[in-house]
Amino acid sequence: MNCIIVASGNLLFSTGIKSLLKKADLIIAADGGASHLKQMNIHPHFIIGDMDSIHQDTKLFFEKNLTPIITYPSRKDNTDTDLCIDFALQKGATAITLLGVTGTRLDHTLANIFLLRRLADLGVESRIMDANNEIYLVTDHLKLNGKKGEFLSVIPISDKVTGLTLTGLEHPLENASISMGSSLGISNSFKKTCATISIATGVLLVTKSRD
Repeated sequence: MNCIIVASGNLLFSTGIKSLLKKADLIIAADGGASHLKQMNIHPHFIIGDMDSIHQDTKLFFEKNLTPIITYPSRKDNTDTDLCIDFALQKGATAITLLGVTGTRLDHTLANIFLLRRLADLGVESRIMDANNEIYLVTDHLKLNGKKGEFLSVIPISDKVTGLTLTGLEHPLENASISMGSSLGISNSFKKTCATISIATGVLLVTKSRD
């Protein structure tokens, strides 16, 4: 089951984003993310959160359209996005895309990025998308399609990543080791339309980006 969770951070209403949403099996708005969906005239299957950032007119709009709204107390141990992930997993989601989870609050952005580790450990395909980036967390291997010249960076977020092999890029690697804090993997780029990233041990953050 392909699930998309939409939060209230930065979100560009591109044709690609709209296409993703239309193909989703399950759409969940994390609190104020419902406003993004309202602007795109897309109805989520559920709205989940403490309702501290949703506009009241948006909430009333979806209530009138009988969209289920699951409300949590404002004093809670999990972010709204995290609650949405729990709900999606309970519904049987096997792939989750997070939209609107990056923005001016660096603490929230980092917390959302590291939610990908939890999903990777559960064997759930996951990624974050915004106007300029696709973000993945790799514990074994990943294949990505892209346009020639698009940036691809690999950043170790464990003490060390070993067996790093990159193909389809301007600067390939084979069985390399890279330590946390190294900038070796920044600003590589697609040489072909498909790139592969694989590692033997460790955890790697992968971003496909454009300026």
